[in-house]
Amino acid sequence: MSIALFVLRRFGRGLITIWFAVTVTFLLLRLLPGDPALAVASTNMTEDTRAALLSQYGLDQPLIVQYVLYLGQLVQGHLGTSFTQSIPVTDVLLQRLPWTLLLTITALVLTVLIGIPLGVLAASHKNRFLDRLVQVLGVTGQSLFVPSVGIVLLLVFGLALSWFPIGGAYSTGVYGMEWYGSVAQHLVLPVVSLTLIQLGSYVLTMRGTLIDALGEDYITLAKVNGLPYRRILWKHALRNALLPATTLIGLQLGFVVGGAVLTETVFAYPGIGRGIYEAVTQLDFPVLQGAFLLLAVTVVIVNMLTDIAYGFLDPRVKTS
Repeated sequence: MSIALFVLRRFGRGLITIWFAVTVTFLLLRLLPGDPALAVASTNMTEDTRAALLSQYGLDQPLIVQYVLYLGQLVQGHLGTSFTQSIPVTDVLLQRLPWTLLLTITALVLTVLIGIPLGVLAASHKNRFLDRLVQVLGVTGQSLFVPSVGIVLLLVFGLALSWFPIGGAYSTGVYGMEWYGSVAQHLVLPVVSLTLIQLGSYVLTMRGTLIDALGEDYITLAKVNGLPYRRILWKHALRNALLPATTLIGLQLGFVVGGAVLTETVFAYPGIGRGIYEAVTQLDFPVLQGAFLLLAVTVVIVNMLTDIAYGFLDPRVKTS
């Protein structure tokens, strides 16, 4: 299979996935308890004013009509207008997107930088103390619950020790380099929380794939030929072990996104996750639909790039 066809097929699957996510999100939001009309029109308004506002947002239309209108807006590049803020959903998301990108990308980079060495350490000391310790830490990390981790970090490092701020993205009244320092300080606890949650899976996957790679025939041949163990481990075995780890990065993005929603809520971090929480409490359908669409597109794109990268790393994938 040519690389062009390989990419085209992944792109087609991505579009179907996005359409499915858009449809499911649209329908599920309509099942939420409460009256979304209250976010648009007050109960104190006259019936004529209320009806005019509901008509303006299309809330007076049958469900199928609302769905068709929503798809029509998406095709034109419009995500609608926020019920509560009365501004385009695109503006709402663009205000919050940089904070979520900063949080998730930093957490992903830290996970890779910490996870690869820990996985290599465990695999190179198979069934020894270090290996068992890393396994215990990995399984413990997989069992952690995002809000619980966040609350513990807030109580210990935010309130008890006062090392880090307990909420927000930066302090008010600071400018220049002080502002960047404030952003870094506020970022520490959310990043640590999100990294701890996803690190366990990455370390255990890295350990398992590297142990499998070390048992391959070409590794045995390299040992027979007298190559140093360190070179065999880091240059030959690790290269093949990184293939599943590369896939895991793409798969974990969905968990990172879900974790970011809870993390941003716990730490009052002004990203898209926090925006989703606030929109749910206010039944702000357009913001919720736009946020979930953005997250779905992001996950699909990252998974597509992961598949393409995997195809370059292992040419057998292109012809499978």
